[in-house]
Amino acid sequence: MKPDDLAFLQYTGGTTGVAKGAMLLHRNLVANVLQVVAWNEPMVAVPPVIDRIVIVAALPLYHIFALTACFLFALRTGGMCILIPNPRDIGGLIKELSRYKVNMFPAVNTLYNALLNHPDFGKLDLSMLKSAVAGGMAVQRPVAEAWMKATGKPIVEGYGLSETAPVLTCNRGDIAEWTGTIGLPVPSTDISIRDENGHEVPIGEHGEICARGPQIMPGYWGRPDETAKVMTEDGFFRTGDIGVMDEDGRVKIIDRKKDMISVSGFKVFPNEVEDVAMMQGDVLECAAVGVPDPHSGEAVKLFAVKKSPELNEQALRKYMLGQLADYKVPKQIEFRKELPKTNVGKILRRALRDDA
Repeated sequence: MKPDDLAFLQYTGGTTGVAKGAMLLHRNLVANVLQVVAWNEPMVAVPPVIDRIVIVAALPLYHIFALTACFLFALRTGGMCILIPNPRDIGGLIKELSRYKVNMFPAVNTLYNALLNHPDFGKLDLSMLKSAVAGGMAVQRPVAEAWMKATGKPIVEGYGLSETAPVLTCNRGDIAEWTGTIGLPVPSTDISIRDENGHEVPIGEHGEICARGPQIMPGYWGRPDETAKVMTEDGFFRTGDIGVMDEDGRVKIIDRKKDMISVSGFKVFPNEVEDVAMMQGDVLECAAVGVPDPHSGEAVKLFAVKKSPELNEQALRKYMLGQLADYKVPKQIEFRKELPKTNVGKILRRALRDDA
């Protein structure tokens, strides 16, 4: 085996289109594991000292988030993974976690939210928790604030893709509170925010997040056409995510480029709409999508799961009218018992758009 030999065909989630096989080489995976280990060293060194890291793997191991952040990281550091076959069984997950002093808990926003809303979550002993790492989808402010209040530990948000093995950026492990950003680039990684023409935008302006580093795939299996679409001439990978960089180099994700809604030419990012809906307090989870509209081209539709049975469309819209510009407020609101999700727990906006 050599560094440039193929290790995995890591299929993308297919949340916005047909899944493609990202060719990950041995050197891509080795590089990313070393990047993650180096990034976590200061956090692991913070007292109390632990002999062996205990990591919760409440994600399917075939997903790149779990593969690197849980499994390969544990192998490299001599840690132990607690494998959770069905993380949607929140009661069973809590029962299993009660047997261990957990140190690291990588998860997606929806899982943190489900745990916080389970009556037995407060019984867990999380005194040895060093890091709750979030990825896979944007963390919502109400969830981050509730987690901090319940555990005393902030959610440490990171960012990556199947094509990048996956970690590109992460917040420091010793932050005192959730930052609302995906943090800084990990070692040996360049992040560039670019416009539609591939030019870097000024600090503070929106653009597509592009990345370059040793963890990035050489291309898609059997799809040179798709590979050409995502690679720039100077070797950067186009992530398809819209973001903005601050003066300290931290990046904030705005949303997926393909999920952006255009209302009479005005850009609406679903993440912003969903955050406001969640802040109302009676929404358990939600997703905003664009639906055809004869007057504005597209309109915002919100799918929501109630936390309180008393919540109605009028009350939720009234709250959102006070928080958002009129064109961003959902024209349609549909309540459901549950929302479609991937096996990792990411809400499938594409499926909701198809339903609409």
